[in-house]
Amino acid sequence: MQEAIQLLFTPTGLFLILLGTSLGVFVGAIPGLTGTMLIALVLPLTYGANPQYALTLLISIYVGAISGGMVTATLLRMPGTPASIVTTFDGYPMAQKGQPERALGLAVMASFVGGVISWGFLVLLAKPIATLSTKFGPFEYFTLVLMALVLIASIGGKSLSKSLLSGFLGILLSMPGIAAATGQSRLTFGINALNDGFKLLPVLIGLFAINQIFRDIINLKKKSQSKEIETKGLSLELADFRRQVLNMIRSSVIGTWIGLLPGIGANIGSVAAYTVAKNSSKKREKFGTGHDEGIVSAEAANNATIGGALIPLVAMGLPGSVVEAVLLGALVVHGLQPGPRLFGEHPEMVYTIMGAMLLANIAMAMIMGFSMRWLARISRIPSSYLLPVILVFCVIGSFALSNRIFDIWVMVAFGGLGFFLESKKIPLAPFVIGFVLGPIAEDNLSAGLMATNGSWLPIVTRPISIAFLALSLVMLILPRLKKKGLGFNREPLVSE
Repeated sequence: MQEAIQLLFTPTGLFLILLGTSLGVFVGAIPGLTGTMLIALVLPLTYGANPQYALTLLISIYVGAISGGMVTATLLRMPGTPASIVTTFDGYPMAQKGQPERALGLAVMASFVGGVISWGFLVLLAKPIATLSTKFGPFEYFTLVLMALVLIASIGGKSLSKSLLSGFLGILLSMPGIAAATGQSRLTFGINALNDGFKLLPVLIGLFAINQIFRDIINLKKKSQSKEIETKGLSLELADFRRQVLNMIRSSVIGTWIGLLPGIGANIGSVAAYTVAKNSSKKREKFGTGHDEGIVSAEAANNATIGGALIPLVAMGLPGSVVEAVLLGALVVHGLQPGPRLFGEHPEMVYTIMGAMLLANIAMAMIMGFSMRWLARISRIPSSYLLPVILVFCVIGSFALSNRIFDIWVMVAFGGLGFFLESKKIPLAPFVIGFVLGPIAEDNLSAGLMATNGSWLPIVTRPISIAFLALSLVMLILPRLKKKGLGFNREPLVSE
């Protein structure tokens, strides 16, 4: 722990926290750009860096990007990120009433509190969960990954079949290369460059950055019709904090625990917290008209999902969303294995992640407080100015991975694939999670079968394995029951 603290408080560590948080806020405040895309673009730049510094930068970007979306959500009714959709319900009406400074002040306060509370859960729960996971064998890990894939597919969109298809495609495209179990090449079609498979980074850059570039090129002529609102900064009183403290704590807890569930996302954390706040409020009729409680509940919850989502990543090496999948890739690129081994072999990395999240939340509040006037202007930068810069970084990032032109073509191909999937309303989240978790599932299944001489019986005889299988079946069956009228209608719960 001492090593992590010393590193974070060096001039370099503090600079990276400020830089990452600023970049995240900047990108989060621009509709159409996402923190996922930015993290994927920045990751190649960290290859030669100290892994602790690299994770510090990436975690800071994550925190900043989630928070940055509140700017356009409040001022333009255009959520910079999906996590800020609910903020538009009351943030924009309050701004329309001539109180943009107050709306933004409440949002920043709630985001900071939500981030700090979820950080507390991360510190308290990560190690116990990691210790528990050490009791897992290969079959337990296989069924756990299977359950995560099913969960993401079952809640990942309006259509279960499309979500399952997306996850299956992700697993399928993770298979080309040398099979770990047999040492033989598969699905390479005589292409030597495929012996190493599709690298995670070009795939991610293609799915999100190149895909977004394609969409922005098509939509360049479209302009927002929202009324622009000028702001001079933030406005907040101590009385606001006292009135909203219980709302912030409740919403932060909801956001944290929803963040723990794979594939749901910060937008659903904010929806759930907003709904609970509205149902428990004595002024329900004011929600949607520019009400304090609505802004606070939404922003506290969506920032709190960060700490919740980091718990399974750090403790078990399981990414619950696209951003965590990219962070997992960052750890692997730097030769680190997330999960219980990380606590034993590299505890300084665990404490660095925890410390970076806390300091990034502090930096976020400071940046928002001092630069809101300029952030409001940044949010209106035309996409045509940003696209060439983003494209250059995409090419450099993909090529720098292995110095291969092949990876650039992979990036472009997956950009086209992402564009096609989204045009057909097929969610990308199950695809990415399938691509990342598929090899993990295969490796554990192979290890388990080798240990049992090819017997599949332990999957259904070990208590933990059978429990994960049972939960997977329930999650597959439940949506069908709901469609038959045995439950409420589902809404899409994940955003890419």
